[in-house]
Amino acid sequence: MRKVITYGTFDLFHVGHLNILKRAKAQGDYLVVAVSSDAFNAGKGKKAYYSQEDRMEILKAIKYVDEVILEESWDQKIRDVKEHDIDVFVMGDDWKGKFDFLKDYCEVVYLPRTEGISSTKIKQDLSIKS
Repeated sequence: MRKVITYGTFDLFHVGHLNILKRAKAQGDYLVVAVSSDAFNAGKGKKAYYSQEDRMEILKAIKYVDEVILEESWDQKIRDVKEHDIDVFVMGDDWKGKFDFLKDYCEVVYLPRTEGISSTKIKQDLSIKS
């Protein structure tokens, strides 16, 4: 079985999230999704609208997702790859090159983002319309 992992906050779930999950799943047979915890996001200066528990529940309901785990630090990726026996690490191409250090442990694939959609853009649009 070819196992794939991807990471993200997945706040304000949208079609761009769905597209990356669908394309990540197409890289293998089993998809693990690591959701950034509320504490980890706070350390990055980000705040999600939905709690980590709600974001994890949303992801568990997506047919492409086989397992959901919590991401609590930048440095847990190598451990996750090893513990979950991951063959392919997938991220959006806005991160291109940032995770190449994982090539010692698994294949690293950067997929194109869906044009014109992001949680940041949604939040900006909503604040303008409020």
